[in-house]
Amino acid sequence: MQNLGVGIVNRNSELATRGHRLFRVVWRSVNLLLAAVVVSSIYGGIREYSVRQYLGGFSDAVVPEAAPAEQKVEAILAWMRSGPSRYVAANPSDLPARDPEATLNYQQLLSVCGTATNAFLNLARSGGLTVRRLLLLTPERNTKHVVAEVLIDGRWAIVDPTYRVFLRDAHGQMLTRNDLRNAAVFAEAISAVPGYPSEYNFEHYAHVRLARLPLDGMGLRRTLDGALPGWDEAVDWSLLLERQSFLVLVVSVSLTLIFLLLRAVLAWFADNRLRIPRFHFREHALRAGVAFFSTPEIKQ
Repeated sequence: MQNLGVGIVNRNSELATRGHRLFRVVWRSVNLLLAAVVVSSIYGGIREYSVRQYLGGFSDAVVPEAAPAEQKVEAILAWMRSGPSRYVAANPSDLPARDPEATLNYQQLLSVCGTATNAFLNLARSGGLTVRRLLLLTPERNTKHVVAEVLIDGRWAIVDPTYRVFLRDAHGQMLTRNDLRNAAVFAEAISAVPGYPSEYNFEHYAHVRLARLPLDGMGLRRTLDGALPGWDEAVDWSLLLERQSFLVLVVSVSLTLIFLLLRAVLAWFADNRLRIPRFHFREHALRAGVAFFSTPEIKQ
């Protein structure tokens, strides 16, 4: 009987030792990942700040600060139509299409609808405008063209940065996407823009094309539309999806918060359940601070 009791104790001790080893592996892994995402957050923050400073300076040179929203848009479109000479890349496919600096400075990127719209959106935001991108889709939900929406007098007016124009009716009134869903209004608007393809209509559109995700988005759009109506207009998804530095910053900060929470849970588990010693960063930091700022004793 005594041998059985000793065997059970030894077995429990062995299991506890294995549990402690597993915990230490998980603990060190979480701390390593936390350190990595903190470094990534710092890098993303510095990069995003640099991009915003660059765009701010660029916008100051193009967009009149005190002008009404419509005039600001026209100033950006005029710069895109007849601005200074731009770089021409020998191999345009090597250009970073989601780098704001590249989209503003390379002729090839200003000639493609997606990157031309990105350039417009970046300048418009820096000029104090509220803007977002709009994807025009085929019936099969493939993107056929990209335009921008600008909030002016409470209406989301359509701007096509590729053709450098507002889409307007015969009276010069700015049009929204709902206006342009009317075939007659759309035909009237594009008649004033030479060479504008009639297939770039507004029958199907989206701000985020979830069909690009694996397995055709797995029905995610239907789920989100049912649970959160208007979700694709509630957030400026174009900023998140098209500016790489901002995406890195948002993802890194989010992961930092997740790993901080996970680390706190593991710390509580170690202190209150496993009761094993661990490195207490806060306590050591406080001791180091006290030691650093306290007056040293001079021994006689």
